[in-house]
Amino acid sequence: MAINKVIVIGNLGADPQIHTLPSGENVVNLSLATNERFTDRKGDPQQRTEWHRIVAFGKLAETCGQYLSKGRRVYVEGRLTTRQYEAKDGSGKRYRTEIIARQIRFLDRRRNASGAAAADEHSIPF
Repeated sequence: MAINKVIVIGNLGADPQIHTLPSGENVVNLSLATNERFTDRKGDPQQRTEWHRIVAFGKLAETCGQYLSKGRRVYVEGRLTTRQYEAKDGSGKRYRTEIIARQIRFLDRRRNASGAAAADEHSIPF
């Protein structure tokens, strides 16, 4: 038996990038930051940020493109995948590890035009 499941909670580092594939299906790319806080050997507090590439397809991609923006806090559940591609400069193969999202939940409240927190009607799983 094998399991490939990833769960991350973090903040978006940029607005979603939504594209349409030649097949007509939508795809969205998200950049997600997770933070780890710890104390080093000297007793000083430290923080480490890890960046994750998130990819979602179809209706989930459309919803993310419509409602998410930089800074939003999200829960992502999916699977890890590594794909191979040729470098644009022709210098060889490159590899990219991504999380293919199966579920994305919006965890924070959206801000309305006046800056006040508004209830987020899209906080349920997709």
